[in-house]
Amino acid sequence: MKLFPYGHATHPQWEMAAGLVLAQLRAHMALPEYADAPTLGLIYITDHYATHAQDILLHLSDELPEVTDWAGTVGVGIAANNVEYFDEPALSVMLCDISPEHYRVFSGVAPLTQAGMGAKRGSSFVPHTALLHADAQTPDVPELIAELAQRTASGYVFGGLSASRTDVVQFAFSGDGNIAGQGHAAGVFHGGLSGVAFDASVAMVSRVTQGCLPIAQTHTITSADNNVVLTLDHEPALHVLERDLKISLADKQPAIAKVRATLVGLSAEHDPSVKRTGEFDEAVLVRHIIGIDPAREALAVAQPVEVGMRLTFCQRNPAAARADLTRICAEIREALEPEEMTADLAGALSADTNINPHPARRMAGAIYVSCAGRGGPHFGGESAEMHIVRRALGDVPLVGFFAGGEIAHQELHGYTGVLTVFTTEA
Repeated sequence: MKLFPYGHATHPQWEMAAGLVLAQLRAHMALPEYADAPTLGLIYITDHYATHAQDILLHLSDELPEVTDWAGTVGVGIAANNVEYFDEPALSVMLCDISPEHYRVFSGVAPLTQAGMGAKRGSSFVPHTALLHADAQTPDVPELIAELAQRTASGYVFGGLSASRTDVVQFAFSGDGNIAGQGHAAGVFHGGLSGVAFDASVAMVSRVTQGCLPIAQTHTITSADNNVVLTLDHEPALHVLERDLKISLADKQPAIAKVRATLVGLSAEHDPSVKRTGEFDEAVLVRHIIGIDPAREALAVAQPVEVGMRLTFCQRNPAAARADLTRICAEIREALEPEEMTADLAGALSADTNINPHPARRMAGAIYVSCAGRGGPHFGGESAEMHIVRRALGDVPLVGFFAGGEIAHQELHGYTGVLTVFTTEA
């Protein structure tokens, strides 16, 4: 597996942006370290281009006939190597050097099954992991995500919810088994789930980074009613909220303002939700407080809860988000770099990261899905989130988008980032 060709551009006219992206892709494909005949393309567009999604897919397909399969979606922002595009028309594309027999594009009209389908690939394909895009307006999205994860051998899916102020679109096109001349028209979808499943031969490392910091100790939910937390540690939940936030609901205006700025971190009964260093574990689900019930002295959260679950009040914290993103990048590098290396190799790996990744790092390409509320200013400056990733991983090919919710494992997260790196052979 070679480096994945990639390109990104912004322009008021999508045709001009596509031309710039194609020029970058072709330049990469001409270099020996990059793949020269990839068949799988990933497309991410900002919502400025959403109404032109069909035209964009058709144009890219015509210009890159060797790329037979496409997947992607729309975001309020998109990510590429070292840059974020927010509030501007932009397009990013990455071409993955993965053999067609090792992946399958799926959608509502071609759903993922446990045994692969397609006339050319036969029935031997077994999904191990999956890149997943979903429409937030689809009923029961969290349940659908979990159900799709169960169709994979690992149970791991990663991706995010499409985010758009205009059309909500997904790209899912496969050249395998489609009738000639009809495939392009079926490549753009509204609603439901779509993405790419990979078999066990496609190696990757994926990590979740949290963007919130606990502001008080972790509590146990001792009584609940669906999404309403009645008691925490056998005490009325509203009393605990007031104490942890140091507020009094009798003083309504400042109290309500602080509650609105507060989220909850939820975890399973036996999961330690907070690490010793103060960060949330990746198993924690961050959810909004959506209401309070003075009559029952309870609070409502945007997630069904059960007795025994752990709950921690938290707030978005830029410093914690930066530190945690740096941490997961370090974990990825540590997982990929050789355990034993010469002094020369160690020096090369620690050198300037503004060059292509050293072969010893085994990185072919990456996908980053981050919360729309994390991008830009939340990290302290323009494209600051992607700068952190580049400093840590080097100039690895990368695309992604800023989502309305992030997907990792079998769960829908909030205020998180999901970084997945495709790896080459050791």
